[in-house]
Amino acid sequence: MPKETFSFKAIAVGAYGPSLLHGVATGAILPVIALTARDLGADLATAALVITLTGIGSLVTNVPATLIATRFGERTALVGAALWGAAAMLLALLAPNLAVFGAAIFMVGMSDAVFGLARQSYLTEVVPIHFRARALSTLGGVTRIGVFLGPFAAALAMSVLGLDGAYWVGGAAAIASALLGLAVPVPEARERRASRSSMPAALDTPSAPTVRSTLRSHSRIFLTVGIGVLLIAAVRATRQAVLPLWAQSIGLDAPTTALIYGISGAIDMLVFYPAGKVMDLKGRRWVAVPCLVIMGTALAVLPFTSSITGLVLAALLIGFGNGIGSGIVMTLGADFSPSPGRPQFLGVWRLLSDIGTMSGPGLLAVVTGAVSLSAGIWATAFLGFLGAFVLWFWIPRTAPPSADPARVG
Repeated sequence: MPKETFSFKAIAVGAYGPSLLHGVATGAILPVIALTARDLGADLATAALVITLTGIGSLVTNVPATLIATRFGERTALVGAALWGAAAMLLALLAPNLAVFGAAIFMVGMSDAVFGLARQSYLTEVVPIHFRARALSTLGGVTRIGVFLGPFAAALAMSVLGLDGAYWVGGAAAIASALLGLAVPVPEARERRASRSSMPAALDTPSAPTVRSTLRSHSRIFLTVGIGVLLIAAVRATRQAVLPLWAQSIGLDAPTTALIYGISGAIDMLVFYPAGKVMDLKGRRWVAVPCLVIMGTALAVLPFTSSITGLVLAALLIGFGNGIGSGIVMTLGADFSPSPGRPQFLGVWRLLSDIGTMSGPGLLAVVTGAVSLSAGIWATAFLGFLGAFVLWFWIPRTAPPSADPARVG
């Protein structure tokens, strides 16, 4: 049977526009969360804890997000999540004390969880498998571009409004994301839900997937490829802390450190689409394994650098390795997710990723405190090599159906 005709242009604005704006909203406030917490009376340790509330909010909302997406559909969930994020920005602006501000940051994490699940589930449904990796890699890349642009927009606003300017930018971007989300074309998803709702309850309810049944029926996937995904997330999260910490340890000042971090991020954003094409045409292992091997290697050599040149080269390698892995977690989740039951599966999948995101920096902190920063970085490198082995062993060797350029618009 020939592949169905697919027009990428038909979904580009509705699918990627909200993600770009959501990334801008997130990127605008991330650099100032700790500063706002300090202004509200937090000490350094408490300010650092407030930053983690975004991750905690996402972690605890991943599974409930599946219920929202299943009940209301992907577009409604996406729009609702964006509006919830805008409400969080407003609450942060008006927060009279640290507790209320912490609740607002927790709400941002909740918004991220529902938004991320909805956009991934939507693209998995509407994009043919022979174009899936490129679509999801582009999604990851567009979000990163938004996060990259957010601090610059916030800086302009803060030059006039002070710290509040960052939250005004975040709120405006979140509302714009919700409005653009209304343009997401979902006729097929609506038809599927209408078809399910027209079925007799006695026939529909017993077969309806739940998170518990999904965990049971797909436990092998979660305990194999899912562990690899957890390790990817752990390495990615830790790399964000490693570069500035090592730069400080070798005596570089803050502006130089920020520049190196920005260069690494720029390389990261340049390679997402070619990596997605490789995944579509050759298979997921061709990107998943090199992504972790390259980051693991860069982290392993980082403690041997003692100059700005060596650190820049290591940062470039880390950025390249992370960049080629753009969308790999979402693509693997989409590949293994069942239908029906996709939101439930992806909710657990994102939960595994968030556990990795929280635990990676925790391992770095523990090993660094017990031994040294170098040992902490090498421990992270080991996680990268371990993840590469797990994914090499468990990701299917066969390539997905190849894209037909004549059928992709």
